[in-house]
Amino acid sequence: MAKVTRFAPSPTGRLHVGNIRTALHNWMLARKTGGRFLLRIDDTDAARSREEHVEAIRADLAWLGLEPDGEERQSQRLAHYEAAFETLKQSGRVYPAYETQQELELKRKVQLGRGLPPIYDRAALSLTEEQRAAKEAEGVAPHWRFRLDHDEAIVWQDGVRGPQTFDPAQLSDPVVRRADGSWLYMLPSAVDDIALGITDVLRGEDHVSNTAVQVQMFTALGARHPRFAHEALLVGREGKLSKRLGSLGCDAFRERGIEPDALVALLARLGTALPVEPIADRQVLLESFDLGTFGRAPAKFDEDELERLNAAIVHQMNYDAVAHRLPDGMDEAGWHAIRPNLAHVGEAADWWRLVTGPVEAPAFSPEERAYLAEAVRVAQGDGLAVDDPWRALTGALKESTGRKGRDLFLPLRQALTGMDHGPDMGELLPLIGAERARERLARAASG
Repeated sequence: MAKVTRFAPSPTGRLHVGNIRTALHNWMLARKTGGRFLLRIDDTDAARSREEHVEAIRADLAWLGLEPDGEERQSQRLAHYEAAFETLKQSGRVYPAYETQQELELKRKVQLGRGLPPIYDRAALSLTEEQRAAKEAEGVAPHWRFRLDHDEAIVWQDGVRGPQTFDPAQLSDPVVRRADGSWLYMLPSAVDDIALGITDVLRGEDHVSNTAVQVQMFTALGARHPRFAHEALLVGREGKLSKRLGSLGCDAFRERGIEPDALVALLARLGTALPVEPIADRQVLLESFDLGTFGRAPAKFDEDELERLNAAIVHQMNYDAVAHRLPDGMDEAGWHAIRPNLAHVGEAADWWRLVTGPVEAPAFSPEERAYLAEAVRVAQGDGLAVDDPWRALTGALKESTGRKGRDLFLPLRQALTGMDHGPDMGELLPLIGAERARERLARAASG
């Protein structure tokens, strides 16, 4: 059955790695079934929402290849929330409350001091009409709470956590509307999920208690609730929640040269029983995606693992995919030669300088200079004008000098590239070219 999922960020900042993982898994859940993945911008908080963050969210999803099938803005749906609120008001499922934040905090402290859970005591429900009128005459505007039905347990089958049961009497009636008329998260979210036909809500386990409340909201609004699944939260490599995870976003990954396919490959399976592998093919990841593989333990995000995946993904990338990001003059043969040495595509320019120069060879001993002089002799004329010049050069030098192994190869690499390691010389030497190679060998031989 085709599933409809949504990713619902608030545009109060940039997406971080936890948001990205949630977006990805919702995209995968929809795509695997041929369904729809929607972007819902939760911008009811006008004071904190910023349009530049909306644009950044869209850009980040595009960079990741998670294009939504539709977009909604909560700021443009306020009339729908008002209508739902009136429905709940008429049925007695929302009620006005007049306590200040200070009064509520004092109540919580008293309850905790008595060893009781800090649950709202529903004092506002016992106010008479005269008492409410007196409050409002004093200029005290009410906030509004959703009245939970205490008659039966709240239950649902969670896609990750299994059967869930909550006693509504152990939950506070949640505030759904502030005294200034603005909306909190839970009621607009439920209204939108109904209107947009959301079939599955996949989010972090920090929303489990919100889900318990929303299950009753859906019922109160005359609708069936979606299927819910709550995945374990991300933690750092040390197994602790980290502020750094909250600052790691697509902009930071892009600056470090991380490929979107590497980030997707890691986050797609992080927290599941499946191995994290450098899989760039999204279809392969989709075919193996299954909520049944998700574990309950916190999912550890390891930046070193991401770097390893990134290098492996880069080593798979073909020339056409990266040509526009490579230095001028670097062709497919150049990419093929240099690619195995890259951890990030952006490093290609540094390695390409081995071809274009200039290179600075180390100081050689008289013995090594004599060996390089012999290399110059072998390289003269048509000595390098063959299909495999490196093999021809080293073969001739082995024959004339008796050298082999490191003694045969290393001085040549150092003279030709200025380095002790690097791309395969069999691929690199044709790119350097015969004339440039002879000049470098001669310069190194002369000291």
